Amino acid sequence: MSRIAKRPIAIPPNTQVSYTNGTITIKGPLGELKREFRPEIEVKIENNEIILTPSRQSQDVLALWGTYASHIKNMLAGVNTFYQKKLIIEGIGFKSDVKGNELVMALGFSHPVKVIIPSDLKVTAEKNIVTISGINCETVGQFTAKVRSLKKPEPYKGKGIRYDDEVIRRKQGKKSV
Repeated sequence: MSRIAKRPIAIPPNTQVSYTNGTITIKGPLGELKREFRPEIEVKIENNEIILTPSRQSQDVLALWGTYASHIKNMLAGVNTFYQKKLIIEGIGFKSDVKGNELVMALGFSHPVKVIIPSDLKVTAEKNIVTISGINCETVGQFTAKVRSLKKPEPYKGKGIRYDDEVIRRKQGKKSV
C-alpha cells in the first residue's frame, strides 16, 4: 500500500486544479500541465487539497495510487517553479551552442551533432555548461538524458557529457615500467 498517496496533497496559492473525465489540469504562474489518469483511482478536490482513493484493492491499482500522487506533486511543483538540470561538457574541442530551436554540439565526431529542442523547454549553453529548464519534470529529464547519451563520460580522462552533480570514477590506465 502506498504511503505517499495516503496523505492529501496541498494545493499551493496561485494554482488552479480541475479534474474532468479522467484528465487533471493544473494551472499556475508558469504555465499549464495536463495528464490523463485511469478511472481506477478517484480524484477529489476539496478545501485546497487533492485526495486520491483507489477503487479496489489490487496490486496494480495500489501501485498506480502512489504513482499518480507523485505525478500530481511534480505537476504542482512544476507550474510554480522551473525544473532545471545542468550538463557539463568536458574534452578538448568539445563545445555546445544553441541556434534557434537546435542544440549544436562538437563532440569529437567528424560532424557537428544537432539535437532539436522541444518547444516547452528552455536551453542555454555557456562555455561548457548546458542548462535545461522547463515546467514538466519528465520532459526535462528525458531531454537531458538524450543529450547525455550522445557522448557518455569515459573513465580514463573523463571526456564526455555528464550531469553537474555526477562523479566519474577514474581508472588508472596503462602503467609504464
